[in-house]
Amino acid sequence: MAIKIDNGLLEQACKEIIETILFCLPNAYKGTVYRIGKPPKMIAKRITSGIIDEERKIISWGLPERSEYNPPGKNFIDYRDQPGRPSEAMAWCVEKQKSWTAEDPKNDSRSVRLQVEGSLEDFHHMEPVLVRKDDLNIGNGSSPEYPRNSKGEIIWKDCDYVVVGVIKIHFLPNTIKKGSPETRVIKRLSRSLGTELLSYQLRQHSLDAMSQLAQDQLQSYNILADSLRNAITKSGLIFSLIKLELGFLREQWEQVLLRQSGQKEMKREAVLALNSVLKNMTQQTDELAVSLVGIQNKFLYLSFPPEQGKNWVGMQIEDKWDELLHRKPVDEEQTKEIRRGIDQLKRSLYLGRDPEILATYSDLSESLKKEWVDLIYSDTDQVEFHFLDRLIRFLGDSSLNLPYQEKSRKGLIRLKALAETMGQLEQSTNMILTQVLNGNGNGIIPNRDKPAM
Repeated sequence: MAIKIDNGLLEQACKEIIETILFCLPNAYKGTVYRIGKPPKMIAKRITSGIIDEERKIISWGLPERSEYNPPGKNFIDYRDQPGRPSEAMAWCVEKQKSWTAEDPKNDSRSVRLQVEGSLEDFHHMEPVLVRKDDLNIGNGSSPEYPRNSKGEIIWKDCDYVVVGVIKIHFLPNTIKKGSPETRVIKRLSRSLGTELLSYQLRQHSLDAMSQLAQDQLQSYNILADSLRNAITKSGLIFSLIKLELGFLREQWEQVLLRQSGQKEMKREAVLALNSVLKNMTQQTDELAVSLVGIQNKFLYLSFPPEQGKNWVGMQIEDKWDELLHRKPVDEEQTKEIRRGIDQLKRSLYLGRDPEILATYSDLSESLKKEWVDLIYSDTDQVEFHFLDRLIRFLGDSSLNLPYQEKSRKGLIRLKALAETMGQLEQSTNMILTQVLNGNGNGIIPNRDKPAM
């Protein structure tokens, strides 16, 4: 199990993600993308590196420096965590499926250069590119042989994801911290890269199936039907990614409004206040309280449509507070403070539509502002193509002035194209299945109008 795409397409996708990061993050100056090969060897191989010039206009590409990760790459058994040899950040990203931030190179426990040569690496962040096992394993029911760590344990055994790549971004000294906005941007873009690579693989599956069709008609029909049916079931993934992009747009919009209005972030204030109350009224070992802190912190990084978010807060946070207060009653003043905090969480969901805050944003006309807000805060169970067309067209307007507006526009264009392709594949598959069932393999598949998603 691994991403199987043309090397040229892979390198181009990696260059685009590095280019986006280097142009968006002014404190980043170099980026590298590594491919993680199929199990059990899981060879980590550097695909391309880019360095931006001092004027931040031109990126130079290539693999100029010596590295064990230059082609042909390095086997998992040679970079995994192993007693008696230096620990590597690559091992952490691949084995743990977690990011690694070198915010203090002098004390970086996973700097091989520091441990072996005594010389410092620079400030950097490494992010794994994750893809769901089920999405990657389309049309193949066999389970891959995952490698074992130094303790003999099979890695990723209970995980829903596999690591197909690692992104490494270098930063100017003392400008990167764990959990900083830069790391969150890289994490989001790593998801985008995973989606793009998966879309290439889906296309490759289709091309392979078509080739087989030409060789053996009846056998190819069966392969095509099975492969495409599995691919079509992944349409829900496309919808989820579109909703994720909408959430990212809402988050960008609200941050712009907060900066222009000069108001504080009410969501973070409410979470900090509720966590403080929890700390004062419960022990650290209280299971419900620990769970509630985790859920409230998670809410900081979620962006729902208002009504959906209000329901989420009610079920995930408010109901648990009710249970906790039933078990551990507090005085009236504390109860009011808790209720105020929960109400503030709910109100934060409507921040981007608040008339007073919107009035401070003058870059858009009132009519365009209303259209934009209605678009990104739509409570819809189904995203249609005309909705995506309006959103993509709106993101082409530079007066909107969102931080990652162009990246979001390109991402939605790709997702829309992928959704259209899935619709066309479904129509073709249904026709082929009908022909097979009727014993007619000589029908011509006509062109179809693009379906609604």
